[in-house]
Amino acid sequence: MKKIILSLLCLLVISTASNPTSARPKIKTGIEVLKSQQFKILQGKRVGLITNPTGVDNDMRSTIDLLYNAPGVKLVALYGPEHGVRGNIYAGASVQDNIDPTTGLPVYSLYGKTRKATAEMLKDIDVLVYDIQDIGSRSFTYISSMGLAMETAAENGKEFIVLDRPNPLGGEKVEGCLTEDDCVSFVSQFRIPYLYGLTCGELACMLNGEKLLKNGVQCPLTIIKMKGWKRKMTYSDTGLQWISSSPHIPQPISAICYPVSGILGEFSYMNIGVGYTIPFQMFGAPWLNADSLARRMNALHLPGVIFRPVYLKPFYATMKGEAVEGIQVHITDYKKVHLTDIQFYVMQETASMYPDKAVFKVQDPKRFNMFDKVCGSKQIRLRFAENHRWNDIKDYWYKDVEAFKKLSRKYYLYK
Repeated sequence: MKKIILSLLCLLVISTASNPTSARPKIKTGIEVLKSQQFKILQGKRVGLITNPTGVDNDMRSTIDLLYNAPGVKLVALYGPEHGVRGNIYAGASVQDNIDPTTGLPVYSLYGKTRKATAEMLKDIDVLVYDIQDIGSRSFTYISSMGLAMETAAENGKEFIVLDRPNPLGGEKVEGCLTEDDCVSFVSQFRIPYLYGLTCGELACMLNGEKLLKNGVQCPLTIIKMKGWKRKMTYSDTGLQWISSSPHIPQPISAICYPVSGILGEFSYMNIGVGYTIPFQMFGAPWLNADSLARRMNALHLPGVIFRPVYLKPFYATMKGEAVEGIQVHITDYKKVHLTDIQFYVMQETASMYPDKAVFKVQDPKRFNMFDKVCGSKQIRLRFAENHRWNDIKDYWYKDVEAFKKLSRKYYLYK
């Protein structure tokens, strides 16, 4: 009998260890809290929902289905950001108005002819609900969609509710200068740093409270707060399952590395892992020497990160099918690492190794405008291009960080 019991216990331990989904998440997202409240705030209201595949509860049930079937709630319309409500639209491709095949509800595009819902799109609703997992970087377009939706809610007298979710970078990393007026765009919609250290709910409160929306409008805003989330948490600390927030953000590490290489990725100068199995986690090109670049980058002794030589052939996108050499980024101490700095150091070291390949000497100037918009300032490019040295832009890149941290603390919903 003892042997049987021991065998069963061993099987239980093995099963639990091999099945990470058996552990319950440590936090409750906004949709979980809304469920526990029996959808009270939505009772008797006509609801429009802005969401995508990341909008799920802790059991992977879609927020669309939950609201559609919630007693006393009338879900009447869906609104699709970049990649669409069901996530079936490639990056940059327009989202079209259509009918959701599961619910039969109209789906209005927020990433096509219009990126801001019109009065006609909102005429049948009382409240707009936002439930999307963000990745914590300003250039990722979901927060732009959220802010524009808040504007149109204010202009059309609609309530706006955010079902809050974690910032996968945590709530402590702030990097990059504020967006400047001549660089405002859909990839830098608001005057916030590149890494802003807020959840979507906190950011919404800040946009409203500081009158950062167009013409200083303010919408009737409610945040359904999470339970259990702490600012020091990265996504892996939450116990939540990750759902791709876009085709090239398949894992939480992709969200962490997006600001490591995403700005440089606006150029075709290097492959950053998009088109291979490690999106945003590498820098490579056919003309690079992997060992030399890895040695140079490691010799900088950047805090919290080391670099490993890699050799590969991208399956698609930049440098498809070419033999590429470069480095993979391995974060060893997340608290110490400065994520956005890394790509500028790579640009610096490659310019030193290969002066004829210095990025602003070889890159098509037609892409400079998008680079500037993603950076949020033309000064980053103009100052860096003089000598291709990080120290020439470091102070400018970080000039707004401390003031933003002080301001944003007013809107913290979590410790």
